[in-house]
Amino acid sequence: QVQLVESGGGLVQAGGSLRLSCAASGFIANINAMGWYRQAPGKQRELVATITRSGSTNYIDFVKGRFTISRGNAKNTVYLQMNSLKSEDTSVYYCNGRTAGGTSYWGQGTQVTVSS
Repeated sequence: QVQLVESGGGLVQAGGSLRLSCAASGFIANINAMGWYRQAPGKQRELVATITRSGSTNYIDFVKGRFTISRGNAKNTVYLQMNSLKSEDTSVYYCNGRTAGGTSYWGQGTQVTVSS
């Protein structure tokens, strides 16, 4: 099993920044990629950004140039630096870890609210 714990959400004004953190524990050697998803009220959960074990990153178009995903030196922590936040970024953000076999693990989510 893998446990994921997010932190760093909160309330910020439009144009501001936040950094989310996700700490992984358990059988993390099985994790092939980690990422961040978000879900706004009444909407489906959507991918925000991913980073593979080799360090390759991928972003949805809406956050390109504003968000940066990265890993800590110990490789069991992933970060999401969010700059130039917009009200449309308001969501619950979830950390995800995925194995090569396709098993997904999820954190409990952290609320990000951007006031306009």
